[in-house]
Amino acid sequence: MNGLFSNAAARAAQRSAHASLADLTAAVGVTGLAAAQANPGLMSVIDQHAAGVRDSLNADSRPLTAILLAAYAEGVRDAAFQHGWAAPEGDIDWSDSDWVLRRLLAVCMLATTLPAPN
Repeated sequence: MNGLFSNAAARAAQRSAHASLADLTAAVGVTGLAAAQANPGLMSVIDQHAAGVRDSLNADSRPLTAILLAAYAEGVRDAAFQHGWAAPEGDIDWSDSDWVLRRLLAVCMLATTLPAPN
């Protein structure tokens, strides 16, 4: 029975991680990735952040997963909130975005490389 429950927990964790990444993409990724496509300078910055995320998660020695990316994004947000950061209200001005938004956008970009959830 133990294997049955651990498989159910793993599936629930995967669903939760994909849902978290979908929410992040809706809040940040859709407009941010469109802005990056239109602005090579912003895309370069986001690529650098994505490399930083991959390095932080040791993605050269283990594959990126939705769980890893969602947990990383949550950690970035939690640390930012603890240091007084507030999520922007309304539309995001990507020409004047801060480190936190760019890091979260990099997570969204990396999430697009993951296999679709089952």
